[in-house]
Amino acid sequence: MSYPFKEIEEKWQKKWQEDKLFAAVAQKDKPKYYLLEMFPYPSGKIHMGHVRNYTIGDVVARFKKMQNFNVLHPMGFDAFGQPAENAAIKNKTQPDIWTHKCIDWMRQELKRMGFSYDWAREVSTSEDNYYKWNQWIFLKMYERGLAYRKKSAVNWCPSCETTLANEEVVAGGCWRCSAGVEQKDLEQWFLKITEYKERLLEDLAQLKEWPERVLSMQANWLGRSQGVEIYFRLKDNHKVIPVFTTRVDTIFGATYIVLAPEHPLVKEIIQGKTREKEVLRFIQKVSKESKEVRTASDVKKEGVFTGAWAINPVNNEEVPIWVADYVLMEYGTGAIMAVPAHDQRDFLFAREHGLPMRVVIKSPGHQVTTSPEELTEAYEGDGIQVNSGQFDGLPNQEAKIKIAAWMEQQGIGKIQTHWRLRDWLISRQRYWGTPIPIIYCPKCGIVPVPYADLPVELPKDAPFTGKGGSPLGKVKEFAEVKCPKCKGPGRRETDTMATFFDSSWYFLRFSSPQANAEPFERKEVKYWMPVDQYIGGIEHAILHLLYSRFFTKFFKDLTMIDFSEPFSRLLTQGMVLKDGQVMSKSRGNIVDPDAIIKKYGADTLRLFILFAAPPETELEWEERGIAGAFKFLNRLWRIQKNLKTKADPSLVKVMHKSIKKVTEDIESFKFNTAIASIMEFVNAVYQQGADKEVFSNLIILLSPIAPHISEELWQIIGNKESVSLAHWPKYDPQMLIEETVTLVIQVNGRLRSKIDVPIDISEDKLKELVLLDAKLKPWLENKPLKNFILIPNKLINLVV
Repeated sequence: MSYPFKEIEEKWQKKWQEDKLFAAVAQKDKPKYYLLEMFPYPSGKIHMGHVRNYTIGDVVARFKKMQNFNVLHPMGFDAFGQPAENAAIKNKTQPDIWTHKCIDWMRQELKRMGFSYDWAREVSTSEDNYYKWNQWIFLKMYERGLAYRKKSAVNWCPSCETTLANEEVVAGGCWRCSAGVEQKDLEQWFLKITEYKERLLEDLAQLKEWPERVLSMQANWLGRSQGVEIYFRLKDNHKVIPVFTTRVDTIFGATYIVLAPEHPLVKEIIQGKTREKEVLRFIQKVSKESKEVRTASDVKKEGVFTGAWAINPVNNEEVPIWVADYVLMEYGTGAIMAVPAHDQRDFLFAREHGLPMRVVIKSPGHQVTTSPEELTEAYEGDGIQVNSGQFDGLPNQEAKIKIAAWMEQQGIGKIQTHWRLRDWLISRQRYWGTPIPIIYCPKCGIVPVPYADLPVELPKDAPFTGKGGSPLGKVKEFAEVKCPKCKGPGRRETDTMATFFDSSWYFLRFSSPQANAEPFERKEVKYWMPVDQYIGGIEHAILHLLYSRFFTKFFKDLTMIDFSEPFSRLLTQGMVLKDGQVMSKSRGNIVDPDAIIKKYGADTLRLFILFAAPPETELEWEERGIAGAFKFLNRLWRIQKNLKTKADPSLVKVMHKSIKKVTEDIESFKFNTAIASIMEFVNAVYQQGADKEVFSNLIILLSPIAPHISEELWQIIGNKESVSLAHWPKYDPQMLIEETVTLVIQVNGRLRSKIDVPIDISEDKLKELVLLDAKLKPWLENKPLKNFILIPNKLINLVV
């Protein structure tokens, strides 16, 4: 008969809630530990990705609590955004009603998993007592020139009818609906994250306990590069076209230049030329392509000649000016010099369009042709300068330095540092988001909403269909207001903020969710922050983590906090797969956590999700694994009926080994091997029988992983308080010392037997015992022993 998991789990979940067991209060006499998992979008029911993420976090939170840390483990909901709005449109309801319904459902599911959250600290970003502080932060940024408005070509999702940040374009499509992304000019609000680029890059060095992969992704996104800005000039009027390059050693091989279709100079240089209409048609075509598609390495690059020419400043050669899709306005200067002999992308483009090539670097020790006609691909490696004027014969790395210095001296270029990072576009033409607290006045211009008038609340009755821009502009009572300065007629900003704004500081709000004078109480943040352990998906390595780091540095500049980085340690868990693919509704391979809990219980699901794979790797769902985890918990349940008065000394040694292994494994997130050690411990208990002390320690070791059954067993053996209040056990090093050792016996290098012997046995006595081993008789009979090779505590090799 199975153990009564349903009754047990409901009992303890109710008990934890009534006793407020996981409520966190600042205590000076205890070390703090702030454990946080990335909060979810309340888009419906929880999925196995949530289960994995939050189970990992819960194990660590419970473990730290039992190690006498004062643990803060909160949960909330990233409630604004397009998914809720789209779902509300589909289900013909209001986004707030839909969102609250989803939150209520998800909260119930999370409680059924037995997660140790301090629910009194719950935050929801769609509540006005939260988004009021989004608006407050925006105004602080506006005052410091960090929030500004400008007309800009933006990524536009024609399906969602909203703008997208660069990071929200995935494989050329919208990250939400996958529709193809186009380019569109709009007046938009930006945050000047570029003001913080140096600090964002330099402070990565502080993050010693972040995955190297995430640090690399952040550094690449910031994209700092040293190079030279070269001043090409138009042949017609000598107007400068600045071009940034990190390969100034190839400047003598530049045979054409390419402008981004959005470059402001394009329309000027084509005006009145025979190719004007062709170029304009090309620009129109490219405007419907996403930046990701335009720069993808596996997509053929397209372009047109403008009919205009520029002068290469190092040799005064005339070079044609092209417009091509693979050059983007926001990277570098929006113009590149093309060196087809030494850049593969330029090489393919030049071959396609019959453009000239010139070799200017020869590989040392290899016969690389200097004849462009014989090239089969671009040579992108190091070598010796050729066809490079006074720099011929120099190694190209040395030539880089000398050419750059010479160009600066001649006034035809300037050594510069460029960054890939661009300012953060936060405007969204949607309803379900934080209203931007700005009023436009015909007399006063852009006027920030006074702090006393916050929050600017979302109107409840906005008509929205998901089409035709922001619904807020259609609500007269919202849009038409008096100017706070002149009291004349004004109009509110009708765009809302990107939801990544909401999640860029929520970890600070958890420290004091009821704060009403500022976004958070400084005293509470000083105690709890930074987050000691943050857990979430690798998909947030750039977007969310970069923005959170930016906000943290901004708050430090406001002197509201005294630290620079929000998350000390980061774990990025892998995805949950079924049949080799990520679980999704469209694939029909979803496994519903509720169904598993109903059939096996939450503890079984927790145990399986931790045992099936290390947390950083992908996890393949297997029903057999779930059944195996359930069988193990039932086996554990039966132990309590057969406790001994005193355990065997050998079992006590197993207990101390298990304590050491499980402690070290949980500390290093090796939950699967921690569980394997507990299973070995249970096997030893079945073989030898446990007393109350041994069984108590077994329960404690299992309790962070399977808390409900652990609580019940803890109570059955006579404990009054929760097992979560027990102290995590310490192992005795003396009990880890082995008295015997198992040696492998080989004959001529092949395994033939094993032997258990005292660890301090002499070599002569060992040899005597080995030669008496009956299993070796067929291999030693009538064969003289040539050599007896002993590797202490490991193996013996008999050479015959």
